[in-house]
Amino acid sequence: MAAKLSGGGGGSKFDLGQNSDINVTPFVDVMLVLLIIFMVAIPAATVSIKLDLPPAIPPPPGTVVEEPTLINVQEGGAIFIGERPTTLQTLAADLASELAVPVPTEERVYIRADRTVRYGEFMSVMNQLQTDGYFLVALINEELG
Repeated sequence: MAAKLSGGGGGSKFDLGQNSDINVTPFVDVMLVLLIIFMVAIPAATVSIKLDLPPAIPPPPGTVVEEPTLINVQEGGAIFIGERPTTLQTLAADLASELAVPVPTEERVYIRADRTVRYGEFMSVMNQLQTDGYFLVALINEELG
């Protein structure tokens, strides 16, 4: 057994010197609490978007499948319904005659645009469709080959 009887320098008899060890226990406790808080909070913070997706069930064999009504927007503002040219002002009337149903605004309309079409030209077609009551609009994305 050893005891310190006298100290050199000006320290007191209860001076233990410097402790250079870091106590990491509080740090680990805080990190575990934060981990649990984030694990609980993140699933509640996710935003869900309601999509109106078509069913993935193919029609039975022998069923006649209608071709979708396609609006093509080309560079320079040229608009086509299928192969028929139209303008922004006559889009609703031409679309109603192409659909040939009693309530054409309840039918789904597909829009495809060239890569070089400016965003403003494309959005003018979308806005005109919404103004005319066509809210079931789908965008067509084609993979470059």
